[in-house]
Amino acid sequence: MKRRDLVRLAGGAACGLAMGRLPGAGIVGGGLAGEPAGEALAGGPAGGPLPLADADHRGQEARRGLLAPRRSPFFISQGGGRVRCDLCPHSCVLAPGERGRCRVRENRDGRGYTLVHGNPCTVQLEPVERKPFYHVFPGSRSFSVATAGCNLECGFCEVWDTALVAPEDVYAFDLPADAIVPLAQQAGARSVAYTLGEPVAYFEYMAAIGARAREAGLLSLVHSAGFINAAPLERLCAVIDGANIDLKSFDPSFYRRVCGGELGPVLETLTTLRSAGVHLEVTNIVIPGLNDDVGMIREMCAWVVEELGRDTPLHFSRFYPLYRLANLPPTPVSTLDRARAAALESGLRHVYVAKVPGHEGEDTFCHGCGRVVISRVGFMIEAVELDDGRCRFCNAAIAGIWD
Repeated sequence: MKRRDLVRLAGGAACGLAMGRLPGAGIVGGGLAGEPAGEALAGGPAGGPLPLADADHRGQEARRGLLAPRRSPFFISQGGGRVRCDLCPHSCVLAPGERGRCRVRENRDGRGYTLVHGNPCTVQLEPVERKPFYHVFPGSRSFSVATAGCNLECGFCEVWDTALVAPEDVYAFDLPADAIVPLAQQAGARSVAYTLGEPVAYFEYMAAIGARAREAGLLSLVHSAGFINAAPLERLCAVIDGANIDLKSFDPSFYRRVCGGELGPVLETLTTLRSAGVHLEVTNIVIPGLNDDVGMIREMCAWVVEELGRDTPLHFSRFYPLYRLANLPPTPVSTLDRARAAALESGLRHVYVAKVPGHEGEDTFCHGCGRVVISRVGFMIEAVELDDGRCRFCNAAIAGIWD
């Protein structure tokens, strides 16, 4: 039996790993305050402890209630002690002592602070394919960092227990930006990823790590909902190499009803990233009865082709019932097949199906000859048929960041 067939038969268990957190994969914090902290800084390349950068961080355990306040440049005084946060389109106006919708930005005595500049609740080493980035260093490992907080409120959030809570309510580590790159290097990672949460919430921390990663020759990869204002996004583009943006729907009302946000700013984020030359991939989670209309999906794909280019990888992700949408069924594979067919018909060259182990939509196909150039089973790479980013069979160039 081929490995792909075996994974398909074991699809239920594998999907559980794909949609959730990988046991033993290096989660060093996270979870609500009532949960145990677990092992400190576990999850190196062989599943053991990650090597630490210096003695100050060696052997520490996650702590509940850890805050890392730092003045933020994205607050504007509104008079009377109030400040407005200009990081994202919510533009929260805060009185002294109040926090924004993200739960991690606070007015302290008339000055705006981020509370998550060096207190990640998740730090782990994992395949870059899990981000998901399918066109960046296939088979490499990425050092992932996340803090509490998110500026959206998606009813289908997969990491609600860390993203949609206050930083006091998770177990976190004291890891300043200076510590992350040495850890990533010692772990053998080729990139640092800001994911498993919402990087916009910890923007300053991410940007500081990104600058250090670039100096060290590591890639910086962001998986985000893309709900951010133009000025901070432009600053971010200077220190990141790749972004996977969740385009959760092409229906503005879906964003308002299900996510607590707006579609327009996300589309602007996508076009800005493309114009800035940042490697770009897009993820669309397909939820039964909410955003699975094929006509709407066709409209979305036509926009991606027109505004972002037909070489933009698009990932259709299978929904599993959880959080506030636990009453809905998983996305039928047939629905994902129709979405993928519609995307390919629209002219997109690289369309993937996520969280369906063994599906042919895990593979990368050459747009020139139709052969498989990257064969995947879940997050495992079976074969790479590329030379300097070109198909070994027909020499067609495949867009991405390759060796």
